[in-house]
Amino acid sequence: MASHRRPKQPSRARVTVLTTAAAAAVVLSSQAAEAAPAAKPKKDEVKSRVDKLYEEAEQATEKLNGAKEKQEKLQKQISALQDSVARGQDELNDLRDGIGSMATAQYRSGGIDPSLQLFLSSDPDSYLDKASTLDQLSSQQVETLKKIQAKQRELAQERAEATGKLKDLAATRTELAEKKKEVQGKLAEAQKLLNSLTAAEKAALAADQERASRSSSERVDLGSDTSATGRATAAFAAAKTKIGTPYVYGATGPSSFDCSGLTSWAYAQAGVSIPRTSESQSTIGTKIYSTSGLQVGDLVFFFNDLHHVGLYAGNGQILHAPRTGTVVRYESMSTIGGPFMFGVRV
Repeated sequence: MASHRRPKQPSRARVTVLTTAAAAAVVLSSQAAEAAPAAKPKKDEVKSRVDKLYEEAEQATEKLNGAKEKQEKLQKQISALQDSVARGQDELNDLRDGIGSMATAQYRSGGIDPSLQLFLSSDPDSYLDKASTLDQLSSQQVETLKKIQAKQRELAQERAEATGKLKDLAATRTELAEKKKEVQGKLAEAQKLLNSLTAAEKAALAADQERASRSSSERVDLGSDTSATGRATAAFAAAKTKIGTPYVYGATGPSSFDCSGLTSWAYAQAGVSIPRTSESQSTIGTKIYSTSGLQVGDLVFFFNDLHHVGLYAGNGQILHAPRTGTVVRYESMSTIGGPFMFGVRV
């Protein structure tokens, strides 16, 4: 007779050991996967990511430039207000000296007029509104007191305005520091990516950049557009002398530029003062929305937020300071990386 003995079941201890071993194998496998180094990005991927970081840095740079411009404007306004307050205080002191002279004269002649006595107290303004007080003074005294009252109100207003602008200045300085940190962070991240490349990959990227950056001795076909005249031509001529000059964020020349730094510097050489930032530059002059209507020297703006600007060079080319790692150069409008928005004829 065949044996129908049941197969021996593994002991509970053996099951526990096997389960523990399997779990450990899964954990070790997971840890090994996590410890495995991430695939190194390829040269083209690094270039794409770096280009994006440089674009973001340029956006932040234009905001940084705007904060700098606002800070300088506020500092000038505050300085002017402080000077005005100082002059007004001197005038007020002179007027009060005049009232003091009146009081002295009256005292010597037998006593101070009650109205003057009231005015020389700690709260004179309320007494000027009382007709009974004014009736007791001569017309000259009334005129002097009214001038003092007007000057006091003017000084109070100027002091309040200066206080408000000082608060704006503090906020602007905070914004300036934040934007500077943002720009430097983007550039540092880009540099870290570039440092991850091999020497051969770095050389290849440098060669690509060299081909893109044309020196001033190279001939560029700008077509036969000679329609621009006067100051636009002069601005463009000035910008051409800076071909090959490096891009540096926040720079306005003459040894380095960012995009709006180059355009503002070029027009300054032509005797025309234009705003510092690309966004502000977009608000001046006549807008041209068709590329066919552009003339040499017109300002041309790119990207939806207008964070990039250059000078139209003719034949679909612009002369501009592209971004970190490049130099002032000619470039086709089709290769900027962002859409052409419009031109501005200064």
